[in-house]
Amino acid sequence: MEVEMKIRGLMMDPVSNMPIVILKDVGGNSVLPIWVGVYEANAIALEIEKVSTPRPMTHDLIKTLLLGLNTGLRKVVVSELKDDTFYALIWLDRDGELISVDSRPSDALALALRLDCPIYVEESVLKSSKQAAAVTDKVNADEVRRWLEGLNDEDLGRYKM
Repeated sequence: MEVEMKIRGLMMDPVSNMPIVILKDVGGNSVLPIWVGVYEANAIALEIEKVSTPRPMTHDLIKTLLLGLNTGLRKVVVSELKDDTFYALIWLDRDGELISVDSRPSDALALALRLDCPIYVEESVLKSSKQAAAVTDKVNADEVRRWLEGLNDEDLGRYKM
């Protein structure tokens, strides 16, 4: 089962100094942090802030290609968590035919923002991420979860949604 999520914000992990995309359940309080690379975070931040660049960035180019080929972006799904790595699928719609494309979550999210399509996370991924955190360090996982769920707009800085 897929759970609809929204990008709640983009922030820096104070420990690893790596960017984190925070996904939040539309209908509840589930939060899923996904650590991404600096360049991928920049692609997401540019779209969140609606910054236009003098030349098309990769995700803007993909958007232009999809639109030029009359292909819609139906949805993106964070579909799997395996060996601490998240996997995603991009679901394209061309003439009524659904096509799934393997993707890194950061690329799928950057495209979803540009094409205004829904973002989903498989329920099993939400459960796996919580179990993985619990196995690693129960107390820390609970503290991090409470911290993530308690984030307010000021905590998320200029990248809030």
